[in-house]
Amino acid sequence: MQLASRFELQDSIERKCQAPKTTKKQPVTREKGERPMRLQYSVFAALCAAVALASATADAQTPKRGGILKFAVSAEPPNYDCHAATSFAFIHPVRPHYNTLLKFDEPNYPKVKGDLAQSWTVSPDGLTYTFKLKPNIKFHDGTPMTSADVKASYERISNPTGGAVSIRQAAYSDIGSIETPDAQTVVFKLKARNASMLTNFASPWDCIYSAAKIKADPKFPEKNVLGTGPFKFVEHASGSHWVGERFADYFEKGKPYLDGFRAIFITNAAASVNALQAGEVLAEFRGLSPADRDKLKAALGDKIVVHESPWICSLVVTFNTEKKPFDDVRVRQALSLAIDRWKGAEALSKIALVRHVGGTLRPGYEFAAKEAELVKYPGWGKDINKNRAEAKKLLEQAGIKDLKIKLLNRNVPMPYTPVGIFLIDQWRQIGVTVEHDQPETRAYIANLRGGNYEAGLDFNCDAVDDPNLQLAKFISADKSPINYGRYNDRKLDDLYEKQNRELDNKKRYELIRQFEQHALNEAYSIPIVWWHRIIITWKQIKGWYMSPSHYLNQDLQDVWLDS
Repeated sequence: MQLASRFELQDSIERKCQAPKTTKKQPVTREKGERPMRLQYSVFAALCAAVALASATADAQTPKRGGILKFAVSAEPPNYDCHAATSFAFIHPVRPHYNTLLKFDEPNYPKVKGDLAQSWTVSPDGLTYTFKLKPNIKFHDGTPMTSADVKASYERISNPTGGAVSIRQAAYSDIGSIETPDAQTVVFKLKARNASMLTNFASPWDCIYSAAKIKADPKFPEKNVLGTGPFKFVEHASGSHWVGERFADYFEKGKPYLDGFRAIFITNAAASVNALQAGEVLAEFRGLSPADRDKLKAALGDKIVVHESPWICSLVVTFNTEKKPFDDVRVRQALSLAIDRWKGAEALSKIALVRHVGGTLRPGYEFAAKEAELVKYPGWGKDINKNRAEAKKLLEQAGIKDLKIKLLNRNVPMPYTPVGIFLIDQWRQIGVTVEHDQPETRAYIANLRGGNYEAGLDFNCDAVDDPNLQLAKFISADKSPINYGRYNDRKLDDLYEKQNRELDNKKRYELIRQFEQHALNEAYSIPIVWWHRIIITWKQIKGWYMSPSHYLNQDLQDVWLDS
């Protein structure tokens, strides 16, 4: 017998639950072994009540069409090219116009799902990725999107020509060729296995462009917006706003739910919070401070929803190993041991955008060290008196007395200044005197990159959790442009390459632990604290999901307003 669908069954029960047309009593008869009718009625009544409740809940959660979502963005995109962009100021207004091959499953991060791709397979040797595209996909100008557009876009990312810029070119260096056997199939052939390849294909920066447009002008996306996304571009008024409208021919039927969106550029943090409090905008998707959160909660109560999550962003202290005494591992280890990360994170979380103690990867991520593993690293143990005694001993062994250092920090109040002040206090506990130097951002970056510093409070932030991205900070300077410690360590390079090629997650986890153990023992760059993301949305925003990255879940495809 064929089973009825859940909806057919529910409809049948609902019809039977309706009031009878007559209330006239009928004789009660039943067969032997049949349940008493009173019990049947009790069970049936309970079933009717459950169906009614389920129906009411479903109605309450059914997405509604219409409305314009207004949200604040604290900066403007420098141009319109996904492949050359790095900032949330680009993602928040521009991403709704585009699709990527894969994307992260919003409520189930870090699981990936198809965006333009309907399905995909990976060969047993990990060298061939085959994608089948969803049907009936169109660009906003009405032209069809095919495998040729995917190929052209990834060739532009992996090997840009004609003046195009690709920030993430290195992440796709393992691509050997891209084939398009038919209009709905794309095949990527790799030169070597890459454990991060599916994560790469879900990158929010890998917008798919029209092959015809970028062939005619490789720099077309810099000044033009033409995608396949849920919203068409309407206008960008510099210094004011960015507007998108619903794309009626979007390939996901019935979506998007919104009629459009309006990103309002508000560069002053206090003004942005005030606009959020007044309801002039319904969200700000980068992140707010604990003080701003508390202010809005006190003012708006249950009119808003508070979303919080660990952030894929950490503050690290990097030592310039070309300057004495930071070429001595004992000195670096001593400065790491002096820091009470656990109590410090708890105290800092009340005033700054930081909260979590971790190693080289975001706490809670599947490849991150568990707390039981963390506390075994030098500087992560919870007995701070023991740690500081060891730190003083190491400085004595290194022949260091009355150490004075200059800490390079960024002149950004949140969260750099409070963490810098915290470090100065921690190092004072072992007799180290610190001068706090906070130049403006351009000079700060130039000093880090140029080696014009002794110890620097640096950051390590990415769009997604991925060992290849986060661990790149710690490999040799001649291999990583973001290693400001100016050291080369071939053991780290070897372990990095091994974990990159390992497709078995358990084996990769063990390789990452070996990498982390060596990196934190050497203490070239030492993680201090991980950021904490706080988002406030008005209650009527539905279908938006919090993530540990301010670059994800911003296509607005599933967002709707419950007015």
